[in-house]
Amino acid sequence: MDASFTPEQDEIRRTLRELLRQRRGREPRTAVDTPAGYDPALWTALAEQLGLPGLALSEAYGGVGCSVTELALACEEVGRALCPSPLLGTAVLAAPLIAALGTEAQRAGLLPRLASGALTATLAVPGTALATALALTGANGGDWAGGGRAGGVQARRVQGGWRLYGQADQVLDGHSAGLLVVAAHTGGFARSRTLLFLVPGDAAGVVRVRQTALDATRSQARLQLREAEAELLGEENGRDVLAALAAVGAGAAAVLACEAVGAADRALEQTVEYVRQREQFGRAIGSFQAVKHRLADVYVGVQAARSAAYYAAWAVPHGERVGGLALAQALEALRTASAEGIQLHGGIGFTWEHQAHLYFKRAAGDELLFGPVHRLRAHAADTARLFETSERREVAV
Repeated sequence: MDASFTPEQDEIRRTLRELLRQRRGREPRTAVDTPAGYDPALWTALAEQLGLPGLALSEAYGGVGCSVTELALACEEVGRALCPSPLLGTAVLAAPLIAALGTEAQRAGLLPRLASGALTATLAVPGTALATALALTGANGGDWAGGGRAGGVQARRVQGGWRLYGQADQVLDGHSAGLLVVAAHTGGFARSRTLLFLVPGDAAGVVRVRQTALDATRSQARLQLREAEAELLGEENGRDVLAALAAVGAGAAAVLACEAVGAADRALEQTVEYVRQREQFGRAIGSFQAVKHRLADVYVGVQAARSAAYYAAWAVPHGERVGGLALAQALEALRTASAEGIQLHGGIGFTWEHQAHLYFKRAAGDELLFGPVHRLRAHAADTARLFETSERREVAV
Protein backbone atom coordinates (compact mmCIF):
# COMPACT_ATOMS: atom_id res chain seq x y z
CA MET A 1 0.00 0.00 0.00
CA ASP A 2 1.29 3.46 -0.97
CA ALA A 3 0.26 5.78 1.86
CA SER A 4 0.89 8.98 -0.08
CA PHE A 5 -1.87 10.80 -1.94
CA THR A 6 -1.79 11.26 -5.68
CA PRO A 7 -1.84 14.81 -7.09
CA GLU A 8 -5.44 14.23 -8.19
CA GLN A 9 -6.51 13.17 -4.69
CA ASP A 10 -4.77 16.19 -3.14
CA GLU A 11 -6.53 18.46 -5.63
CA ILE A 12 -9.95 16.98 -4.84
CA ARG A 13 -9.42 17.54 -1.12
CA ARG A 14 -7.98 21.05 -1.54
CA THR A 15 -10.68 22.27 -3.92
CA LEU A 16 -13.51 20.84 -1.85
CA ARG A 17 -12.16 22.28 1.40
CA GLU A 18 -11.83 25.69 -0.21
CA LEU A 19 -15.37 25.59 -1.58
CA LEU A 20 -16.79 24.61 1.80
CA ARG A 21 -14.68 27.23 3.56
CA GLN A 22 -16.11 29.94 1.32
CA ARG A 23 -19.58 28.91 2.47
CA ARG A 24 -18.65 28.42 6.12
CA GLY A 25 -20.68 31.48 7.06
CA ARG A 26 -23.80 29.49 6.20
CA GLU A 27 -24.39 27.47 9.34
CA PRO A 28 -25.37 23.79 8.86
CA ARG A 29 -28.50 24.57 10.87
CA THR A 30 -29.53 27.17 8.29
CA ALA A 31 -29.42 24.54 5.56
CA VAL A 32 -31.30 21.86 7.50
CA ASP A 33 -34.20 24.24 8.09
CA THR A 34 -34.91 24.42 4.35
CA PRO A 35 -37.60 22.16 2.84
CA ALA A 36 -34.95 19.98 1.17
CA GLY A 37 -32.84 19.69 4.32
CA TYR A 38 -29.74 20.96 2.54
CA ASP A 39 -28.56 23.95 0.49
CA PRO A 40 -29.57 23.30 -3.16
CA ALA A 41 -27.14 25.95 -4.40
CA LEU A 42 -24.24 24.24 -2.64
CA TRP A 43 -25.32 20.85 -3.99
CA THR A 44 -25.33 22.33 -7.50
CA ALA A 45 -21.83 23.71 -6.94
CA LEU A 46 -20.56 20.37 -5.63
CA ALA A 47 -22.00 18.64 -8.69
CA GLU A 48 -21.08 21.12 -11.40
CA GLN A 49 -17.71 22.36 -10.17
CA LEU A 50 -16.36 19.16 -8.61
CA GLY A 51 -18.47 16.37 -10.09
CA LEU A 52 -18.83 14.98 -6.58
CA PRO A 53 -21.99 12.84 -7.11
CA GLY A 54 -20.31 11.06 -10.04
CA LEU A 55 -16.82 10.86 -8.58
CA ALA A 56 -16.89 7.05 -8.26
CA LEU A 57 -19.02 6.38 -11.35
CA SER A 58 -17.71 5.23 -14.71
CA GLU A 59 -17.02 7.85 -17.37
CA ALA A 60 -19.28 5.82 -19.66
CA TYR A 61 -22.21 6.99 -17.55
CA GLY A 62 -21.13 10.60 -17.09
CA GLY A 63 -19.01 10.02 -13.99
CA VAL A 64 -15.45 11.09 -13.22
CA GLY A 65 -14.12 7.52 -13.28
CA CYS A 66 -12.41 7.54 -9.86
CA SER A 67 -12.83 4.88 -7.19
CA VAL A 68 -14.45 4.73 -3.77
CA THR A 69 -11.09 5.86 -2.38
CA GLU A 70 -11.42 9.34 -3.88
CA LEU A 71 -15.06 9.55 -2.82
CA ALA A 72 -14.10 8.66 0.76
CA LEU A 73 -11.36 11.31 0.83
CA ALA A 74 -13.84 13.88 -0.45
CA CYS A 75 -16.32 12.89 2.24
CA GLU A 76 -13.68 13.54 4.88
CA GLU A 77 -13.90 17.21 3.92
CA VAL A 78 -17.70 17.07 3.87
CA GLY A 79 -17.59 15.58 7.37
CA ARG A 80 -15.33 18.36 8.63
CA ALA A 81 -17.97 20.91 7.68
CA LEU A 82 -20.94 18.73 8.72
CA CYS A 83 -22.30 19.73 5.34
CA PRO A 84 -25.92 18.58 4.87
CA SER A 85 -26.30 17.11 1.38
CA PRO A 86 -27.82 14.12 -0.44
CA LEU A 87 -24.32 12.85 -1.26
CA LEU A 88 -24.42 9.80 1.00
CA GLY A 89 -27.74 8.48 -0.24
CA THR A 90 -27.08 9.32 -3.88
CA ALA A 91 -23.41 8.52 -4.51
CA VAL A 92 -22.60 6.03 -1.75
CA LEU A 93 -25.78 3.93 -1.46
CA ALA A 94 -28.08 4.23 -4.48
CA ALA A 95 -25.73 4.77 -7.44
CA PRO A 96 -23.46 1.75 -6.71
CA LEU A 97 -26.51 -0.51 -6.44
CA ILE A 98 -27.87 0.69 -9.77
CA ALA A 99 -24.43 0.29 -11.36
CA ALA A 100 -24.06 -3.24 -9.96
CA LEU A 101 -27.57 -4.63 -10.46
CA GLY A 102 -29.32 -2.49 -13.06
CA THR A 103 -30.00 -3.43 -16.64
CA GLU A 104 -28.11 -1.52 -19.30
CA ALA A 105 -31.21 0.58 -19.96
CA GLN A 106 -31.55 1.43 -16.27
CA ARG A 107 -27.89 2.33 -15.94
CA ALA A 108 -27.94 4.48 -19.07
CA GLY A 109 -31.14 6.23 -18.01
CA LEU A 110 -30.30 6.90 -14.37
CA LEU A 111 -26.55 7.03 -13.72
CA PRO A 112 -25.80 10.11 -15.89
CA ARG A 113 -28.53 12.05 -14.08
CA LEU A 114 -27.19 10.93 -10.71
CA ALA A 115 -23.63 11.82 -11.72
CA SER A 116 -24.66 15.32 -12.76
CA GLY A 117 -26.57 15.96 -9.54
CA ALA A 118 -29.79 16.57 -11.45
CA LEU A 119 -31.34 13.52 -9.77
CA THR A 120 -30.89 12.57 -6.13
CA ALA A 121 -31.58 9.08 -4.81
CA THR A 122 -31.45 7.03 -1.65
CA LEU A 123 -31.80 3.49 -0.33
CA ALA A 124 -34.94 2.59 1.61
CA VAL A 125 -35.04 -0.57 3.70
CA PRO A 126 -37.88 -1.74 5.96
CA GLY A 127 -38.10 -0.53 9.51
CA THR A 128 -34.77 0.49 11.01
CA ALA A 129 -32.70 -2.22 9.32
CA LEU A 130 -30.22 -0.12 7.33
CA ALA A 131 -27.13 -1.45 9.14
CA THR A 132 -28.45 -5.01 8.80
CA ALA A 133 -29.20 -4.66 5.10
CA LEU A 134 -25.68 -3.37 4.44
CA ALA A 135 -24.18 -6.26 6.48
CA LEU A 136 -22.38 -3.87 8.82
CA THR A 137 -23.39 -5.46 12.12
CA GLY A 138 -24.00 -9.04 10.97
CA ALA A 139 -24.98 -11.17 8.03
CA ASN A 140 -27.81 -9.69 5.95
CA GLY A 141 -29.50 -12.97 5.06
CA GLY A 142 -32.24 -12.77 7.69
CA ASP A 143 -35.85 -11.67 7.52
CA TRP A 144 -35.20 -7.93 7.81
CA ALA A 145 -37.11 -7.24 4.56
CA GLY A 146 -40.21 -9.09 5.72
CA GLY A 147 -39.29 -12.75 5.55
CA GLY A 148 -42.77 -13.86 4.59
CA ARG A 149 -44.28 -12.32 7.72
CA ALA A 150 -46.41 -9.26 8.26
CA GLY A 151 -44.49 -6.02 8.30
CA GLY A 152 -41.50 -4.91 6.30
CA VAL A 153 -42.05 -4.03 2.66
CA GLN A 154 -43.84 -6.58 0.51
CA ALA A 155 -43.69 -6.75 -3.29
CA ARG A 156 -46.21 -8.47 -5.50
CA ARG A 157 -46.25 -8.90 -9.22
CA VAL A 158 -49.16 -7.43 -11.16
CA GLN A 159 -49.86 -7.16 -14.83
CA GLY A 160 -47.25 -4.87 -16.30
CA GLY A 161 -45.05 -4.51 -13.25
CA TRP A 162 -44.85 -4.63 -9.46
CA ARG A 163 -46.64 -3.09 -6.48
CA LEU A 164 -45.03 -2.36 -3.11
CA TYR A 165 -46.68 -2.17 0.28
CA GLY A 166 -45.05 -1.45 3.63
CA GLN A 167 -43.01 1.05 5.57
CA ALA A 168 -39.40 2.18 6.05
CA ASP A 169 -38.66 4.35 9.07
CA GLN A 170 -35.10 5.66 8.66
CA VAL A 171 -34.65 6.68 5.04
CA LEU A 172 -31.80 9.14 4.53
CA ASP A 173 -33.08 12.17 2.61
CA GLY A 174 -36.22 10.16 1.95
CA HIS A 175 -38.45 13.24 1.95
CA SER A 176 -36.52 14.94 -0.87
CA ALA A 177 -34.90 12.20 -2.97
CA GLY A 178 -36.09 12.05 -6.55
CA LEU A 179 -35.56 8.29 -6.76
CA LEU A 180 -36.05 5.60 -4.11
CA VAL A 181 -34.22 2.28 -4.28
CA VAL A 182 -36.48 0.13 -2.12
CA ALA A 183 -35.62 -3.27 -0.66
CA ALA A 184 -38.73 -5.45 -0.56
CA HIS A 185 -39.61 -9.03 0.23
CA THR A 186 -41.30 -11.19 -2.36
CA GLY A 187 -42.06 -14.82 -3.07
CA GLY A 188 -44.08 -15.61 0.04
CA PHE A 189 -42.81 -17.85 2.82
CA ALA A 190 -41.84 -20.81 0.65
CA ARG A 191 -39.82 -18.81 -1.91
CA SER A 192 -38.70 -15.97 0.32
CA ARG A 193 -36.21 -13.53 -1.15
CA THR A 194 -35.29 -9.85 -1.16
CA LEU A 195 -35.26 -7.77 -4.33
CA LEU A 196 -34.61 -4.10 -5.04
CA PHE A 197 -37.08 -1.83 -6.81
CA LEU A 198 -36.97 1.64 -8.33
CA VAL A 199 -39.72 4.00 -7.19
CA PRO A 200 -39.96 7.70 -8.19
CA GLY A 201 -40.13 9.84 -5.09
CA ASP A 202 -43.35 11.49 -6.26
CA ALA A 203 -45.07 8.28 -7.41
CA ALA A 204 -48.68 7.60 -6.52
CA GLY A 205 -48.99 5.56 -3.34
CA VAL A 206 -45.78 6.96 -1.81
CA VAL A 207 -46.22 8.93 1.42
CA ARG A 208 -43.08 10.62 2.73
CA VAL A 209 -42.89 12.32 6.13
CA ARG A 210 -39.75 14.07 7.27
CA GLN A 211 -38.74 12.98 10.76
CA THR A 212 -37.12 14.89 13.59
CA ALA A 213 -33.70 13.26 13.78
CA LEU A 214 -31.11 13.41 16.55
CA ASP A 215 -28.57 14.54 13.96
CA ALA A 216 -30.34 17.30 12.06
CA THR A 217 -27.55 17.40 9.45
CA ARG A 218 -28.62 13.93 8.26
CA SER A 219 -32.23 14.32 7.20
CA GLN A 220 -34.40 11.25 7.64
CA ALA A 221 -37.93 10.41 6.61
CA ARG A 222 -40.58 7.77 7.18
CA LEU A 223 -41.62 6.21 3.91
CA GLN A 224 -45.02 4.54 3.48
CA LEU A 225 -45.75 2.55 0.33
CA ARG A 226 -49.40 1.94 -0.41
CA GLU A 227 -49.58 -0.25 -3.50
CA ALA A 228 -46.97 1.98 -5.10
CA GLU A 229 -45.92 1.19 -8.65
CA ALA A 230 -42.34 0.00 -8.86
CA GLU A 231 -39.79 -1.17 -11.40
CA LEU A 232 -37.58 -4.13 -10.59
CA LEU A 233 -33.90 -3.16 -10.42
CA GLY A 234 -32.05 -5.50 -12.76
CA GLU A 235 -33.19 -8.97 -13.73
CA GLU A 236 -35.29 -11.13 -11.43
CA ASN A 237 -32.79 -13.97 -11.66
CA GLY A 238 -29.74 -11.74 -11.94
CA ARG A 239 -26.97 -11.00 -9.47
CA ASP A 240 -27.47 -11.82 -5.79
CA VAL A 241 -29.10 -8.78 -4.19
CA LEU A 242 -27.83 -9.54 -0.68
CA ALA A 243 -24.26 -9.85 -1.93
CA ALA A 244 -24.60 -6.53 -3.77
CA LEU A 245 -25.93 -4.84 -0.62
CA ALA A 246 -23.02 -6.22 1.40
CA ALA A 247 -20.53 -4.96 -1.19
CA VAL A 248 -22.10 -1.50 -1.10
CA GLY A 249 -22.03 -1.66 2.69
CA ALA A 250 -18.29 -2.27 2.65
CA GLY A 251 -17.73 0.83 0.54
CA ALA A 252 -20.20 2.87 2.58
CA ALA A 253 -18.42 1.93 5.82
CA ALA A 254 -15.10 3.21 4.45
CA VAL A 255 -16.73 6.45 3.28
CA LEU A 256 -18.49 6.95 6.61
CA ALA A 257 -15.25 6.27 8.48
CA CYS A 258 -13.45 9.01 6.54
CA GLU A 259 -16.40 11.34 7.06
CA ALA A 260 -16.33 10.70 10.82
CA VAL A 261 -12.57 11.29 10.91
CA GLY A 262 -13.07 14.65 9.21
CA ALA A 263 -15.71 15.61 11.79
CA ALA A 264 -13.52 14.45 14.69
CA ASP A 265 -10.55 16.39 13.36
CA ARG A 266 -12.61 19.57 13.09
CA ALA A 267 -14.09 19.09 16.59
CA LEU A 268 -10.57 18.76 17.98
CA GLU A 269 -9.38 21.76 15.97
CA GLN A 270 -12.17 23.95 17.35
CA THR A 271 -11.40 22.85 20.90
CA VAL A 272 -7.68 23.60 20.55
CA GLU A 273 -8.51 27.06 19.18
CA TYR A 274 -10.78 27.73 22.15
CA VAL A 275 -8.45 26.59 24.94
CA ARG A 276 -5.73 28.82 23.51
CA GLN A 277 -8.01 31.85 23.92
CA ARG A 278 -9.99 31.08 27.08
CA GLU A 279 -8.19 32.35 30.18
CA GLN A 280 -8.52 31.23 33.78
CA PHE A 281 -6.36 32.32 36.72
CA GLY A 282 -4.59 34.75 34.41
CA ARG A 283 -3.47 32.22 31.78
CA ALA A 284 -4.91 30.29 28.83
CA ILE A 285 -6.52 27.07 29.99
CA GLY A 286 -4.70 25.26 27.19
CA SER A 287 -1.48 25.79 29.13
CA PHE A 288 -2.68 23.55 31.99
CA GLN A 289 -1.13 20.11 31.93
CA ALA A 290 -4.42 18.31 32.54
CA VAL A 291 -5.99 19.95 29.48
CA LYS A 292 -2.94 19.13 27.37
CA HIS A 293 -3.12 15.47 28.39
CA ARG A 294 -6.81 15.20 27.52
CA LEU A 295 -6.33 16.77 24.11
CA ALA A 296 -3.26 14.65 23.43
CA ASP A 297 -5.35 11.53 24.00
CA VAL A 298 -7.99 12.84 21.60
CA TYR A 299 -5.31 13.61 19.00
CA VAL A 300 -3.90 10.08 19.19
CA GLY A 301 -7.39 8.62 18.80
CA VAL A 302 -8.16 10.78 15.77
CA GLN A 303 -4.88 9.92 14.07
CA ALA A 304 -5.36 6.20 14.70
CA ALA A 305 -8.88 6.43 13.27
CA ARG A 306 -7.57 8.34 10.25
CA SER A 307 -5.03 5.60 9.50
CA ALA A 308 -7.73 2.94 9.75
CA ALA A 309 -10.14 4.94 7.58
CA TYR A 310 -7.54 5.59 4.88
CA TYR A 311 -6.61 1.92 4.79
CA ALA A 312 -10.27 0.92 4.52
CA ALA A 313 -10.79 3.38 1.65
CA TRP A 314 -7.72 2.03 -0.14
CA ALA A 315 -8.81 -1.57 0.48
CA VAL A 316 -12.27 -1.34 -1.11
CA PRO A 317 -11.06 -1.34 -4.75
CA HIS A 318 -8.63 -4.14 -3.83
CA GLY A 319 -11.36 -6.46 -2.60
CA GLU A 320 -10.70 -6.19 1.15
CA ARG A 321 -13.62 -5.50 3.45
CA VAL A 322 -12.32 -3.82 6.58
CA GLY A 323 -14.64 -0.82 6.50
CA GLY A 324 -16.72 -1.92 9.48
CA LEU A 325 -13.73 -2.02 11.79
CA ALA A 326 -12.49 1.34 10.52
CA LEU A 327 -15.97 2.80 11.01
CA ALA A 328 -16.01 1.61 14.62
CA GLN A 329 -12.64 3.24 15.24
CA ALA A 330 -13.72 6.49 13.59
CA LEU A 331 -17.05 6.73 15.41
CA GLU A 332 -15.33 6.15 18.73
CA ALA A 333 -12.81 8.88 17.92
CA LEU A 334 -15.59 11.27 16.93
CA ARG A 335 -17.57 10.52 20.07
CA THR A 336 -14.52 11.16 22.26
CA ALA A 337 -13.41 14.30 20.40
CA SER A 338 -16.89 15.84 20.46
CA ALA A 339 -17.50 14.97 24.12
CA GLU A 340 -14.15 16.43 25.20
CA GLY A 341 -14.91 19.46 23.04
CA ILE A 342 -18.16 20.12 24.90
CA GLN A 343 -16.44 19.67 28.27
CA LEU A 344 -13.47 21.92 27.50
CA HIS A 345 -15.64 24.63 25.98
CA GLY A 346 -17.24 24.89 29.41
CA GLY A 347 -20.60 26.64 29.68
CA ILE A 348 -20.67 27.76 26.07
CA GLY A 349 -20.19 24.18 24.90
CA PHE A 350 -23.62 23.22 26.23
CA THR A 351 -25.51 26.00 24.46
CA TRP A 352 -27.70 25.47 21.42
CA GLU A 353 -25.99 28.35 19.62
CA HIS A 354 -22.56 26.71 19.61
CA GLN A 355 -21.61 24.05 17.06
CA ALA A 356 -20.03 21.66 19.56
CA HIS A 357 -23.23 19.70 20.10
CA LEU A 358 -23.66 19.11 16.35
CA TYR A 359 -20.51 16.97 16.25
CA PHE A 360 -21.61 14.99 19.28
CA LYS A 361 -25.00 14.37 17.68
CA ARG A 362 -23.32 13.25 14.46
CA ALA A 363 -21.40 10.59 16.41
CA ALA A 364 -24.51 9.41 18.27
CA GLY A 365 -26.71 9.55 15.16
CA ASP A 366 -24.31 7.52 13.04
CA GLU A 367 -24.15 4.83 15.71
CA LEU A 368 -27.94 4.62 15.70
CA LEU A 369 -28.05 4.40 11.90
CA PHE A 370 -25.08 2.22 11.06
CA GLY A 371 -24.55 0.20 14.19
CA PRO A 372 -23.03 0.84 17.63
CA VAL A 373 -19.28 0.54 17.90
CA HIS A 374 -19.34 -2.70 19.89
CA ARG A 375 -21.54 -4.45 17.29
CA LEU A 376 -19.39 -3.24 14.38
CA ARG A 377 -16.34 -4.67 16.13
CA ALA A 378 -18.10 -7.90 17.09
CA HIS A 379 -19.12 -8.51 13.47
CA ALA A 380 -15.57 -7.83 12.28
CA ALA A 381 -14.28 -10.32 14.86
CA ASP A 382 -16.86 -12.92 13.81
CA THR A 383 -16.00 -12.45 10.14
CA ALA A 384 -12.30 -12.95 10.91
CA ARG A 385 -13.21 -15.87 13.21
CA LEU A 386 -11.02 -14.20 15.79
CA PHE A 387 -12.35 -15.99 18.86
CA GLU A 388 -12.85 -19.44 17.40
CA THR A 389 -10.71 -22.24 18.77
CA SER A 390 -8.49 -24.21 16.40
CA GLU A 391 -10.85 -27.22 16.73
CA ARG A 392 -13.86 -25.14 15.67
CA ARG A 393 -11.93 -23.72 12.72
CA GLU A 394 -11.07 -27.22 11.53
CA VAL A 395 -14.70 -28.28 11.77
CA ALA A 396 -15.84 -25.16 9.88
CA VAL A 397 -13.34 -25.81 7.11
